[in-house]
Amino acid sequence: MDPALNPFAPGSGVKPPALVGRQPEIDAFDLLVARAKANAAGDRGILLTGLRGVGKTVLLNEFSELARRNGWLVVQFEAQPGEGGPEAVRKKLARELQLGARRLRQTSAWSHLRQQGLGSISNISISLGLQGLTADLKFTPGRADSHALDIDLEEMVEDVSESMRKARAGFALVIDEMQDLDPDLLGALLTVQHAAGQRGWPFYIVGAGLPSLPGRLAESRSYAERLFHYRKVGQLDPTAAAEALTVPIERLGAVLRGEPLRTVLAAAGGYAYFLQAYGRTLWEVASETEITLGDASLAVELGTADLDHGFFVSRWQRATRAERNYLRAMSQDGEGPTATADLIGRLGRDHSSLTSQRGRLIEKGIIFAPEHGQVQFTVPGMGAFIARQKE
Repeated sequence: MDPALNPFAPGSGVKPPALVGRQPEIDAFDLLVARAKANAAGDRGILLTGLRGVGKTVLLNEFSELARRNGWLVVQFEAQPGEGGPEAVRKKLARELQLGARRLRQTSAWSHLRQQGLGSISNISISLGLQGLTADLKFTPGRADSHALDIDLEEMVEDVSESMRKARAGFALVIDEMQDLDPDLLGALLTVQHAAGQRGWPFYIVGAGLPSLPGRLAESRSYAERLFHYRKVGQLDPTAAAEALTVPIERLGAVLRGEPLRTVLAAAGGYAYFLQAYGRTLWEVASETEITLGDASLAVELGTADLDHGFFVSRWQRATRAERNYLRAMSQDGEGPTATADLIGRLGRDHSSLTSQRGRLIEKGIIFAPEHGQVQFTVPGMGAFIARQKE
């Protein structure tokens, strides 16, 4: 079929041609928007948890667009691990605060922000390390200018939230890879979300992260579990997975059903990214509008090769030889999780000697700790990929 019409374009955070199976999550955010419009604030934020490749970032993007269409101030950024992560994230937060405010110039919220909120945004931007974007904004002495992160963040959120309340809108921080936030910023954000709930501010943290995120938040603040609606994002159910493939194909006049459809669904395992990857190769190999079992089988073969050389291999190549041995030992449990005690026996090493490898692999984003004494791959299918590697 015509390659130029291929509806599937798998990518990180790229919206699929048919966003299916996620209506409960969209409805949950839509309720926050409705409550802000009714000045019935004081609700909790939303946190999405799941492995990589299940569509969390796509949902965050959907939430952000829905909020912007309803006049919200939306600040969207991704946390970064590593030595330079905290500084980079703070500058990104400051930049997005200012850009988010500027997007509201043509809305009813702008006049309220100019009276209360813009000064705090300008002030905290300086303390967060951003220079050069505040020329057309104003400064308000005594608000969000103490250079103490927790104080400035709370004052800024209060000022902006009060402005957005007057406009019957909300203020959202949309944070991807939230488990990678540094302890100081994470703690300050949780404290502010707590204050917002108590004082009825229309301020919401909307985040996404690995399944270990709730535990990370609880370690930072004991009350974190009461601050958010937690929603697990995983595999699509069989009906939604089938629609993710058939709806885009049928829109363009082709047909996918029966055994060919079941073949592709079995390979994708219900994972959103895999459905898009196999959908792309399926469109590429099919020569007729009626997709055959031969087309589906070839698409699975080529799609798996594409995933091996793109989605998986980038993570595999970041691991050292010793770390790859660690990952191979994990892959004996398939997708896991794996008990760290079992790795001691498999690798013939003591616990202390494996701790550093575990820490580096977590920092690289290849594994995470779902529970104490366990490790698991951050992406589905990694265990099977490792089993296919010959080196």
